[in-house]
Amino acid sequence: MKLNLGCGDNKRAGFVNCDNQAGCNPDRIVDLESFPWPFDDNVADEVVLSHVLEHLGESSKVYLGVIKELYRVCAPDAVVHITVPHPRHDDFLTDPTHVRPILPEQFHMFSKKQTAAWRAGHFANTPLADYLDVDFEVEDVQWTIEGYWMQRLQTGEIDTGKLTELARTQNNVLKEAKITLRVKKG
Repeated sequence: MKLNLGCGDNKRAGFVNCDNQAGCNPDRIVDLESFPWPFDDNVADEVVLSHVLEHLGESSKVYLGVIKELYRVCAPDAVVHITVPHPRHDDFLTDPTHVRPILPEQFHMFSKKQTAAWRAGHFANTPLADYLDVDFEVEDVQWTIEGYWMQRLQTGEIDTGKLTELARTQNNVLKEAKITLRVKKG
């Protein structure tokens, strides 16, 4: 099974398109903040969450519940595609329904391998992978650069070092992140 969670009007062929709003005519109406989700364990081979996670889990308890449910419904070796706006971009800042900033680095906290490395190194990172009994590995992260900055990069007006510096300190440099996770089970 392939799930397109929080599909809105962006339906995907070959996916079960789910949303909590009947007005967008999803295949299934599903409230992702209500647990458990109406899917069996280990059924999804692929999941898409495109511009969804930033709308979920205003409280940490609910957000971590979303992560646990995502893991539960995913089959071993499933792929999860996540797209989120950068939290320092106006696309994130101006939408009053955005309740949670999402950065790719947070998903390392849901990796048992990374948690073990932090523990061995005596780092203070919260071992969420162990607490929640989930295991996701970050396979890829792709950033979309705001058009203005991309043009300056392409014309040589700035280099990648300057772009990296700007992205760490300025708003509206990075537009969104596309994150690919791999589900590790058994």
